[in-house]
Amino acid sequence: MSRREPTFPPTAASARKPTSGPRDIHVDELALAIVRHLRDGRKSFREIAAALGVTENTVRARVRRMERAGILEITGTVDPYTVPNHFLVLVGVKLKTVRLVEKAEEFGRLRGVVSVAVVTGQYDLILTVLLNDELTIKRFYTEEVAKIQDIQSTETWVVYHHVRGRVPYVL
Repeated sequence: MSRREPTFPPTAASARKPTSGPRDIHVDELALAIVRHLRDGRKSFREIAAALGVTENTVRARVRRMERAGILEITGTVDPYTVPNHFLVLVGVKLKTVRLVEKAEEFGRLRGVVSVAVVTGQYDLILTVLLNDELTIKRFYTEEVAKIQDIQSTETWVVYHHVRGRVPYVL
């Protein structure tokens, strides 16, 4: 039996942690079309079905299956620069360990963290963090990041302009 070689760059499927949902979900053109329609958060399943020429039950079932499989998450997002006293920072993290995915998951549980990416290059992880007057940069580092072991160094960039920068409200 031959072993499959990893792809580079990694695909979303190869980088994603398996979920407890059904694994036989095939993301076909209909699934992607449904997701595109869901970008308009006020559009009903009935309207999506009519636009795609399928039944409302088909849309509802596809959405439910994609949610259970971890492919789709329906969530409200905000533009942090339209919410008073909120802003984003990016944080590059160098680690003392090669347990990158495990550390990424730890960072992902910290207050304010919107996303964590395991990357190649100068840093091991890149975080996107939502901050405000209560969770300041200082508090983020001294109360949140301080919980994590094996950090060699960090570098922080304040985002002063964001194009298409909607993020889940995690504070």
